[in-house]
Amino acid sequence: MSLNYTGMRYIRDSAMRERCAERLLLMRERLATLRNRKSDSKLLLATWNIRDFDDNKFKWGPRLPETFYYLAEMMSCFDLIAVQEVNRDLKPLQKLVRILGREWDYIVTDVTEGWSGNAERLAFVYNTEKVWFRKMAGEVVLPKGQLIVTKKLAETEDGQKIMEEVDNQFARTPYTVAFQSGWFKFNLCTVHIYYGSASGAKLQRRIDEIARLMKFFRRRQDKENRYVRHRPEKAENYILLGDFNVVSPEHETMEALESNGFHVPDEIGGNVVRLDHGKYYDQIALRVEDERFKVLGGGVVNMFEDVFRDTEDDRTLWEPLIPEDMEPDEPLKKRYDKWRTFQMSDHSPLWIEIDTEYTRHYLDKFASPDA
Repeated sequence: MSLNYTGMRYIRDSAMRERCAERLLLMRERLATLRNRKSDSKLLLATWNIRDFDDNKFKWGPRLPETFYYLAEMMSCFDLIAVQEVNRDLKPLQKLVRILGREWDYIVTDVTEGWSGNAERLAFVYNTEKVWFRKMAGEVVLPKGQLIVTKKLAETEDGQKIMEEVDNQFARTPYTVAFQSGWFKFNLCTVHIYYGSASGAKLQRRIDEIARLMKFFRRRQDKENRYVRHRPEKAENYILLGDFNVVSPEHETMEALESNGFHVPDEIGGNVVRLDHGKYYDQIALRVEDERFKVLGGGVVNMFEDVFRDTEDDRTLWEPLIPEDMEPDEPLKKRYDKWRTFQMSDHSPLWIEIDTEYTRHYLDKFASPDA
């Protein structure tokens, strides 16, 4: 079904309303090829970190009324989207889902408290006509013995400074949900891995978070599938996706991601789909035992081809809406480039296309004279 554009009439600024309609028409034309891949026999699965959605704690916003339509237009190309950096207030997410239409729904975590949790939620937004919830959802809590060990500076009773080891859970608790699309049953875990810094102990914590997560799910999957080795169609399959803060395909962060039997599909691996060898933070990793499973394609969507473009015209168009007190001494181009990431995001949507039509495989078992 089409998106619910009717709320556009409540955009009071007539120039914004007109611009929104014009830009949506451009987006729809450009995204038509991707949207046309949607069918009953395939699942278009995506992950998208929508930057600071949407409490304006960094003071570069808030998002404009028109922006919600641009976000929804992009998300409507997919059937199921893992969304990171959803904030405490759920009204913006609910507004986004209303624009997507009545066949769309969402599942969301509680807020991760603590300074490293950044008061964020993780969410799944999905089309209920293509995907259904298998009534299982939970946050990943590591058992004792599998915790992430870090070091911090401490002081002894006599005032000496020492480094002591501390056991940690994930900075932002991963969220796993059981879904089904077509014949394909799968467990989907979305993450926003700790970033820390580019080197040292904080980078090591990032690597350890990824490695612990992959090991956790390898153990769980192996245990669940212990008695279905000869019935792969009965196996539990795992897909982990989200913002892993991977540095590059050659980095230890990627090595940790592709450990314990998980792998990134060739269709989105390395620089195959990265725009100008762009950031590798967002990834989709698979550990699927169903022999019928097949990835048909994948890609990255350029958010700024039709809206908030890197052109002089668009900078001039939106300049009056950039907060004047945010980095006022910087050139307009630099301020605009930063501001627009708080409208759309500083991450691009990453997606894969999965074959979910296994009818032939099932019927062949009965049609064969050797069945």
